[in-house]
Amino acid sequence: MATYQSRLRVLSIFGTRPEAIKMAPLVKALAAEPGIESLICVTGQHQSMLEQVLDLFDLKADFTLDVMTPHQTLNSLTAALYAAIDPVLEQTRPDRVLVHGDTTSAMVASMASFHRRIPVGHVEAGLRTGDIYSPWPEEMNRRCIDLSADLLFAPTGQSRDNLLNERAQGRSLVTGNTVIDALQMTAARIDQDARLRDELDRQFPFLQTGRKLLLVTGHRRENFGEGFLDICKALRHLAQRTDIQIVYPVHLNPNVLGPVTEQLGDLLNVHLIKPLDYLAFVRLMQHAHVILTDSGGVQEEAPSLGKPVLVMRDVTERPEAVAAGTVRLVGTSPASIIAGVDALFDDDTLWRRASQAANPYGDGHASQRIVDVLMGRVVEDFVAGQLQSQHEPLHPLPREARELSADFS
Repeated sequence: MATYQSRLRVLSIFGTRPEAIKMAPLVKALAAEPGIESLICVTGQHQSMLEQVLDLFDLKADFTLDVMTPHQTLNSLTAALYAAIDPVLEQTRPDRVLVHGDTTSAMVASMASFHRRIPVGHVEAGLRTGDIYSPWPEEMNRRCIDLSADLLFAPTGQSRDNLLNERAQGRSLVTGNTVIDALQMTAARIDQDARLRDELDRQFPFLQTGRKLLLVTGHRRENFGEGFLDICKALRHLAQRTDIQIVYPVHLNPNVLGPVTEQLGDLLNVHLIKPLDYLAFVRLMQHAHVILTDSGGVQEEAPSLGKPVLVMRDVTERPEAVAAGTVRLVGTSPASIIAGVDALFDDDTLWRRASQAANPYGDGHASQRIVDVLMGRVVEDFVAGQLQSQHEPLHPLPREARELSADFS
């Protein structure tokens, strides 16, 4: 029989750059907790960009999987992830697995753990659009994870309400979003180091004083094809303005890189650049006047930097920032994008109102709250201010008991 471990063995599984950014401060907090043995498994969807994030936060993966192949479908990726993750679970036999958000790697990791009766904690749980096809496949992934997890770390009160309304069986707690932890750590590093700021700014020699910066990011799968062509049409029109400059770090996916380069590559004040590491991207966000994006993470980060955001999606699973006034949905219609950008660049009152809105996503302490929950300590609900002592403390099933139950499943 296996010997019971007094330290809680936690395996964090993630694979994309956004996951790595949001999990990095949590993984660091786990490693700093004496009662936790922290392990990291990266699945490798964004391998080079992911390594940049790990280096930035001084993290090292214990397991690195190689699941990506050319022209991969979602089903073939899912099959490869199951085949690669299960042996890691067999080898490490963790007391708990942590996954983040809505990626295919997070969904597979949660289900593979569920099949082995390993408790799963879902970081950034409860986000919903109400449409399983938007964002696709992320909305369905997130719902599957929330069904299989027993600890649901909701970033906001509204996210927790979604879980309660769905009668999710896991214990849900409002912690704030770990992306704010990552952003505050990174922004503070930039603000406190003049030499670092100068080094980062040298990566943007094309920026012109006197022109306000429109920062663009776009990579969502549901915008492939006509969506990206429409986005490019809008940017070509906006590039005619003499008071703005557009910077677009272009995702390496051919479905993004191809049409963006073809449609915008000849415009002098549209700067198409390679994807940036997180440190440089935060610095570029600091320079921005307005951010145009289809990214979920940027919707959460920008309010902390006082940057208005226009979201190139018809629905968002992050409605809190829309309600706060710092985010506006414009979809991918060229007319809607152009009108949204023009309004923020032409109306100083509107821009100030959007830039000064409060950030509903956190205070930079979400990671420590999650660690406190894992250790069974009483924690304070981030939004409601209600102590969670009304819940039973979390007592992880001893490893030998789970190993025995797995033999009969």
